[in-house]
Amino acid sequence: MRESFLERIAAGVLVGDGAIGTMLYAKGVAPEANFEHLNLVRPELVLELHREYLDAGAQVIETNTFGANCAKLSAIGLGAKVAEINRKGALLAKSAAAGRDVFVAGSIGPLGRGKAELSAEQIAECFRVQSSALAEGGVDLLILETFSELDELLAALAAAKETGLPVVANLAFGEGGRLPGGTRAEDAAQRLAAAGADLVGANCGAGPLELLATVKRIAAACSLPIAAYPNSGFPEYLEGRYIYRTTPEYFADRAEELVEAGASLVGGCCGTTPEHIRVMAERLQGSTLSPKERVPAGLVSAVPRSEDVAVGEALTPGPSPTGRGELSGSFLDAWGVEPVITVELDPPKGLDCERVLAGSRALKAAGAHAINLAENPLARVRMGNLALAATIRREVGIEVIAHVTCRDRNLIGMQSDLMGASLLGVTSILAVTGDPASLGDEAGASSVFDLNSFTLLKLLSDLNRGVNALGNPIGAGTGFTLGAAFNPNTQRMDVQVGRLEKKVANGARFVQTQPIYDIARFEEMMERTAGLSIPILPGVLPLVSGRNAEFLHNEVPGIVIPEEIRKRMAGKTGEDGVAEGLAIAREFIEAAGARAGGFYLIPPFGKYEIAVELVRFIKEKTRKAAFNLF
Repeated sequence: MRESFLERIAAGVLVGDGAIGTMLYAKGVAPEANFEHLNLVRPELVLELHREYLDAGAQVIETNTFGANCAKLSAIGLGAKVAEINRKGALLAKSAAAGRDVFVAGSIGPLGRGKAELSAEQIAECFRVQSSALAEGGVDLLILETFSELDELLAALAAAKETGLPVVANLAFGEGGRLPGGTRAEDAAQRLAAAGADLVGANCGAGPLELLATVKRIAAACSLPIAAYPNSGFPEYLEGRYIYRTTPEYFADRAEELVEAGASLVGGCCGTTPEHIRVMAERLQGSTLSPKERVPAGLVSAVPRSEDVAVGEALTPGPSPTGRGELSGSFLDAWGVEPVITVELDPPKGLDCERVLAGSRALKAAGAHAINLAENPLARVRMGNLALAATIRREVGIEVIAHVTCRDRNLIGMQSDLMGASLLGVTSILAVTGDPASLGDEAGASSVFDLNSFTLLKLLSDLNRGVNALGNPIGAGTGFTLGAAFNPNTQRMDVQVGRLEKKVANGARFVQTQPIYDIARFEEMMERTAGLSIPILPGVLPLVSGRNAEFLHNEVPGIVIPEEIRKRMAGKTGEDGVAEGLAIAREFIEAAGARAGGFYLIPPFGKYEIAVELVRFIKEKTRKAAFNLF
C-alpha cells in the first residue's frame, strides 16, 4: 500500500505540474473556448497534456477543472454538466497517472463574476457539487487555487473538507503579499489553517520573485506544509498571442529558493510548460524540507481592515496651480543642440510624494530636461500622475511627461481628464495602451480600452487643434507635446516600426523605447527609423544585481538582456552590482552617442540618485565631445 499524499508531503518535497489553460491555448484551442468542456469534447488533448507533465517529472498533476463550477458553466449554458465535466476531468488525470507513483489533485478555482448574484448557501453548494464530483472521479486531494478573496476561499474550503480528502488552499496575492482590502499573507494563512486546510500557500500572482517573498511570510507564521505555484512572470502581447518569456532555468532557480523558504509542494501556474517542470524536477530531486521556526497554526491574529493599511502621510496642500505659463518652450527644444534627457520616476503608492519631488529637484539640478511619470504601471494602483505632474511642474519648475493609458478611462473620461490636465499646466503626454487590468492585483478591476495608443494620439492631436472627438470646438486647444512608446526588443522589428510610423502620422513628436541593452539592436532600430525625423530616446535601465538582471529578462515583458550582460552581472550584489550596472549603462550611452536623440533614463526601484549620476555622465560627455563627436 503506497503512502498517502499527506504522508509524502510530510516527508519531503513534491513537484507539481504547470499551466493547463496556457498550454491548451498553445496547442491551438481558441482563447474564447471553454477549456474545461474539452474534458468531454476533446479528452485526448487533455490526456496528452497530463502525460507531458508526468513525463517531465511532475509528482502531482491537476485536473482540467479549474473553472468547472456552476457559476461559470451556467453562464455559457453548461450548468447541467458541472458534475459530468468534473468527474471526467478526474478520470482523465487518473488514466494518465495509471501505473505511476503520483497523485492527482482536483483543481477548483473561484466562481468569478457570477458569484455576485449568488447567496452564501448557493456559493457553498457550487463548491460542494464540484468537490463531490471530483472525489467521485477518484482524485487523491483537492487544490483550491487563484482565490483573491479570503471569504470565498474559506467557503470553498468548508465544502471541500466534506469529501474527507486532503485540501490545499492557495491564494493569489498582490504586491507586498496582501489581498485586495489589505489582508496580509501571514494572517490569511493562519485563518485557513484554523479552518482545516492541510496545506496553505500561494499561486499565480506577480511572478516567481514576488511569490517567493510571500512564501517566506507564510512560512514564518504557519506550521502547515506550504504550496507554491508561481506563474511565469508577466506576459507580453506579441502578434495576437500572450507570450511568457521566463526561462525554465530561471524558474528552476526560483523553485529552489521556494523550497529553501519552506515550500513543500512546488509547481507552476500561468505560462509554465512541461519544460519548466522538467528542469525544476531535476533540480528539486532529493530535496528535503527546510526547517523553519513557525508560529503555531492555532494562533490566529486579527485580519487588518483595508482602512488600517498604512499608505503614507497625506501631502500638505500647496498653492493652487497657476496654469501653463510657468515654463516656456518644450523639453524638445534641446534636440539638435544636446542629447534630450528624460528620467522616469514612480508615482507613490500612497499620498506622500516628497521623494518624487526631491528626485525631480536633484535631476533638474543635474541637467535633466523632463521627468516621466507612468500611470499605474503593471496595472497596480499609484497616485494619479496628472495631478502629480502638475505639482512637480509647479513646485520644481521642470517639464513632466505624463504617461496616459487607454486602460483606465472610457472615451468620455479620457477627454475630460485630458482637458483638465491642460488646465493644470501639463504640457507633455506619452500615449500608451497600458497593461491589462488582469495583470494587476485589484480584484474586480476591468480594462476599458475604448481607445488604443493610435487612436489616443489622434484624440490628443484633435484636442491640440481645439476640437474634441466629435469635432466640437473646445477653445484654443491643449497644446500638448505628444510622445509614443516603442519596443525594439522583438524578433519582428519591422512590425514595430510600421506601428511607430502610424503613431507619428497621428501626431507623435518624440519616441521613448523599452530599455535596450544590445547596441546592435539599438543600431538596427535607428537605421529602420531614420526617416521619421523625430527624436528617439532609447530606454536605459541600470541593473543593480545579477538577480535583478535575471528578473528583468525573465519576468518583465518587453525587456531582453543579452547573455553576455547577464554574465557580467551574475553573482554581483550591493555596491558591486550597482557599480557594474552603471558601467554597463555608461557603455551603452557612449556607444549610442549622437545617433540617439537623447536618453530615457529609468532608475531602478526609484533610486533617482543613480539617474543623477547618468545625467551628469551624459552632460560631461557632451561637453568634452561638443556633442557632434559624442
